[in-house]
Amino acid sequence: MLRFASLACALFTCSLFTNSVSAAPVVLSDIKGYGFDTERQLQQFSVLVFDDASGKVLARGDTSLVQQYPQAKQLSGKGKTVLPGLIDGHGHVLGLGQYLAVAELRGSDSEQDAVNRVAQFAKANKDAPWIIGRGWNQVLWPTKQFPTTALLDEAVNDKPVYLERVDAHAGWANSKALALAGITKDSIDPPGGEIIRDSKGNPTGVLIDNAMALVEQHIPPADENAQRRALNVAFSHLLALGITSVHDAGVDTDTVKLFQQLAAEQKLPLRIYPMLSARDPQLPEWLAKGIVDDPTDFLDIRSVKIYGDGALGSRGAALIEPYSDQPSQKGLLVTQPDKLTQIMQMTIDAGFQTNVHAIGDLANRLALDRFEQLVPEDKRAASRHRIEHAQIVSPKDIPRFAKLHVLPAMQAVHATSDKNMAGDRLGVARLRGAYAWRSFVDQGSIIVGGSDFPVELANVFHGLHASVTRQSQDNQPEGGWLPEQKLSLTEALRSFTVDAAYGAFQENSMGTLAPGSWADFILIDRDIYTIPPQQLWQTEVEQTWVNGKQVFTK
Repeated sequence: MLRFASLACALFTCSLFTNSVSAAPVVLSDIKGYGFDTERQLQQFSVLVFDDASGKVLARGDTSLVQQYPQAKQLSGKGKTVLPGLIDGHGHVLGLGQYLAVAELRGSDSEQDAVNRVAQFAKANKDAPWIIGRGWNQVLWPTKQFPTTALLDEAVNDKPVYLERVDAHAGWANSKALALAGITKDSIDPPGGEIIRDSKGNPTGVLIDNAMALVEQHIPPADENAQRRALNVAFSHLLALGITSVHDAGVDTDTVKLFQQLAAEQKLPLRIYPMLSARDPQLPEWLAKGIVDDPTDFLDIRSVKIYGDGALGSRGAALIEPYSDQPSQKGLLVTQPDKLTQIMQMTIDAGFQTNVHAIGDLANRLALDRFEQLVPEDKRAASRHRIEHAQIVSPKDIPRFAKLHVLPAMQAVHATSDKNMAGDRLGVARLRGAYAWRSFVDQGSIIVGGSDFPVELANVFHGLHASVTRQSQDNQPEGGWLPEQKLSLTEALRSFTVDAAYGAFQENSMGTLAPGSWADFILIDRDIYTIPPQQLWQTEVEQTWVNGKQVFTK
């Protein structure tokens, strides 16, 4: 079981945990340390000195540092590898906590398998008014076809069931849920959404993108106590994985206010960089208040998440040309072009970072066009606007990211998850601009690395493995998928540390372990620079430290 450090002692003495306000420096020696300098170049060190009162790194270097701090607490890392605290540049914190409390469908190998899991969950949660689940992926099933209400109704017919696809861009409902939502043969598809229908026009139970809201609006909302519990579950999970900071991609007012309450109560155990949701009706009020620059960097509020299109797996990613495996479809624009322009203009004018979800090449082009139109040339570099995912980009649009100083915020694990279906969806030609990390890095673009949890597992070492090998964890395909887009380990590590920090205007305070930065770091069970790349995903975190305090021990 994972425990917080206050309940257990690992490599270090228990006295460290009880003296949390001491101003004495702490010298951590006998380590294999890796960090970065102000030029983003890799630095190695064997001693790290930090102040556990201010939470700042004081120095790093070789064993000569030990003698320079004779009054310091002396701690031994016992030869363990130390890395900067990992930063996930695109995740969903509340969603993760809620995900850990619903039916787990990730990895189900057939529709029947998914239904069996739902039935077991329903049996164990008889008092639940709704059965909620997440994680199914029809691409992994033998038929590769969307599911229907039929099997789901056989398993649960006395209460509504709603199951999100793994990418959260499609939902699967039973007949009870469809009836509660009033979805019938005569229902009209909402803009930016689709009700999947059978040959007779009847709803099958699957809803794409904006159509999901037809059911979701009827699910009873969680109260504040339930949300707090979910957040705490997510915090514990993330800290156990060595994640000390998260860019929370698309947060509504209630959740931001909850983060603010937790911060005021000093109950945020890791750093949160929330992107205000463009869907939130209170966005104009947030923008009018201006940027919130937290001197502790636990809760900096200065960005907005705007939704451009859907996802590739559900054919909701907006493409310039039709899908290769379904020529009648080009995907969905979740936010229509005129509305996209309006929201981007409002956000940019307020001085907030503008982060546009764009997976398909059309959605990426529309976002780039607007950044070019709306952001004055002399403000582009300083604004650090982002495109979240930048997954399928026309090769001629890739250089525009560098020209416009737009940051690609990419998730390495999406490539290894999607490799079995991306070629079918896109065809060979479009793959030249898909999951193109090397193309971005070679032109000087800074990649903000992330996982998109809970769409994918919140494990940065899976992302490092995918970046370096372009393989699944069973080392397939041999040589890697689209191997010309591989990154070096240092490039990949940068994307989850200092480069992710850059994507939140925080590179001077975290992600490097340089003197003056926050003492956010992790101890891991192996030296990632000396093991075969295929083993990177197996790395385990033994300790996590935030602000010079140990917050997790294995």
